[in-house]
Amino acid sequence: MAKFVPTKVICHHSATRDSGTVSWGAIRKYHTQTLDRPYIDIGYHAGCELVKSGSELYYEILMGRMWDVAGAHTRGQNDDSLSICFIGNYDIKVPKKEMMKAGAKVIALWLDLFELSINDIHTHHNFAPHKSCPGKLFNMEYLKECVRRCYD
Repeated sequence: MAKFVPTKVICHHSATRDSGTVSWGAIRKYHTQTLDRPYIDIGYHAGCELVKSGSELYYEILMGRMWDVAGAHTRGQNDDSLSICFIGNYDIKVPKKEMMKAGAKVIALWLDLFELSINDIHTHHNFAPHKSCPGKLFNMEYLKECVRRCYD
């Protein structure tokens, strides 16, 4: 088996409502139990989701597939890409800046670990034009600026 070497990061959205209750488990269950051809695990390498703990709300990075294993998130791109799914529907709602900043931290880590650059960050839409992913209202330039700030 060839070694998994990521050359890019692909950003997604779940196209579901982010309610503050962890839906990452529901996505994992859908990927592993509901699909006609179930995956061995959730298709993404990481998720960024609004989490409620007591009266506190914050964005958390959730672990998906191991970072040394190919994902199941973008047809034709899984063998050399890492993926992050931002929980929410960003076709109908502008993502919160706090979410973008949280997601940028893991992306910046990946760029550093795998010697990638800002130019290696892509949208799912780049590879599947029929998809809007990570959403029509998702500002990729702002996300990339947040990633750059992680290096300062």
